[in-house]
Amino acid sequence: MKEPRVVVASRLYAPEVTAASFRMEALVRALGKNVDVTVLTTRPPAGLSSAQPEPAPRAARVKRMPVLRDRAGAIRGYAQYLSFDLPLALRLLVNRADAIVSEAPPTTGLVCTIIGWLTRRPVVYYPGDVWSDAIASTRAPRIVHRVMKSIESFVIRNSARCIAVSPEIGRRLEALGAEPENVAEVGNGIDTSVFRPDAPRAEASRPYFVYTGTMSEWQRPEVFVRALALLPDLDVEIRFFGQGSAERDLRSLADELVPGRVHFCGLVPPDESASWIRGAVAALVSIVPGIGYDFARPTKTYAAAAVGTPVLFAGASTGARIVQEAKLGEAVGFSPEAVAEAMRRLVEQDADGTSEARRESRVRWAVDNVAWTSVGARAARTVLGLLPGHAAARQ
Repeated sequence: MKEPRVVVASRLYAPEVTAASFRMEALVRALGKNVDVTVLTTRPPAGLSSAQPEPAPRAARVKRMPVLRDRAGAIRGYAQYLSFDLPLALRLLVNRADAIVSEAPPTTGLVCTIIGWLTRRPVVYYPGDVWSDAIASTRAPRIVHRVMKSIESFVIRNSARCIAVSPEIGRRLEALGAEPENVAEVGNGIDTSVFRPDAPRAEASRPYFVYTGTMSEWQRPEVFVRALALLPDLDVEIRFFGQGSAERDLRSLADELVPGRVHFCGLVPPDESASWIRGAVAALVSIVPGIGYDFARPTKTYAAAAVGTPVLFAGASTGARIVQEAKLGEAVGFSPEAVAEAMRRLVEQDADGTSEARRESRVRWAVDNVAWTSVGARAARTVLGLLPGHAAARQ
């Protein structure tokens, strides 16, 4: 009997430093222990192509193609999505598989769903969030939101399984048409073999807060820049690592309010990101409340906890609750004044040794709750349940 085959379609994959690439690599590693896996993805942006070796679980192959990226190197925007999605249809047809796993956006899910229907292969949709909710939180035209919601609902209703990273996402998937028994909630996680407390500590000329990952309208990290401007007496700065639609405005605001105290360092590989988090006073995380994204549980929080660095979370209730209940740092309202007060407290705790004394407890929480080996294994069981010769596994 031939070994079952799974094709994973994801526009983002290691070594790119995004929640999606972490999530999909964890799934591929877990699947590769049991079945033949092929990943259809994109070439990473310049500077990351040789940053770390390809992941090499048993039988996994990573097939990359060029894709259209914006000036910041991101695959963001409809033209960029289509530059991956249109060739993906042919790539799926020529790569044999017993099941297809699709990452977001919904346009990628749509291609996978159609090809799955034509070739009679089940599709598993594994988004990190609900894209139509994200679009609703921006200034996108109403027609764009309606079209994306229709596509997303079609993908969700026609997928054999949907994998949710949280109970809140699971409920949103059901609201968009998924049958409850077809939704598997597996949680979200981080690679604790990379993000760990003994990561080499990055050195900087003065203490700093660090922000890693996407800078977007639903995060609005400008709140941290405005807070820093309220602390002219503190010898501290902010370092941003990542990219996103808000970066240009963020740079202008930083030049206007706090020249020389905010640095934009671009994309770095995960191990370097871990080092900058390790050396920081705290990791900055934000979710704008009240715009439809209050359910988000940012991976940035997990990365900081795994390193043992405090989190400064600003915004919506779900993300704040995680920080508060697990005692991962400070969770405050989404205002420059509240953030500035928390920044001052964290600088004091960094100086007097309080933060270092609490590092071990934060790391222990991360290892026990969000290590991606367990998250990837749960997601893999959902996929394996659709394959011949494997017992169905429901979460």
